[in-house]
Amino acid sequence: MCRQCGTNPVYEFTNKRKLCRRCFVAYFQKKVFYTIRKFNMAHSGHVIFYKKGNDFRDVVLEDVLKMFSEKANAKLAKSAKKADKVAVSSTLDSEAYEITNELMKENFKMKFEPVENKIIKPLYLFLDEEVLLYAKIKKLKFKNEKEKKNKIGNFIDELEIKHPEIKRAIVNGMLGLCNKEK
Repeated sequence: MCRQCGTNPVYEFTNKRKLCRRCFVAYFQKKVFYTIRKFNMAHSGHVIFYKKGNDFRDVVLEDVLKMFSEKANAKLAKSAKKADKVAVSSTLDSEAYEITNELMKENFKMKFEPVENKIIKPLYLFLDEEVLLYAKIKKLKFKNEKEKKNKIGNFIDELEIKHPEIKRAIVNGMLGLCNKEK
């Protein structure tokens, strides 16, 4: 049962806490605002550009940016040239894959932060699983295309099954290293 309202759950966290549809949407939206605020991504009056797409991450990004623009008095732009910020639909999964792939190289770069110049990543703290569930609950229209992953991506996915939170640990570890460099 949902911890907050006692109805049937649709999502269970690794700590066994469960949420129903309504509570999950509220949690997701609250976490988006937390992410934007924590990493100082955007403010009232900012003009934000995002690329429209059919991927589940893209449609969720569009949905949360529309919500943010209404509540924070920001504007959504049709051109990146006129924008203060450019939002991309990067998640914990995609960041963990990129970080791990980059670490395997001899000369890796340490630029995996939620804000890089004008680029912001409002979905930075979400797993693909959470983003996909949000898209389904909100009945957002998207194309569900199978992503091709390399061996490292498949390895991380297998690790996540046996060791939940590994993707979060990879991203948090890199965030810690990036913050030490500053």
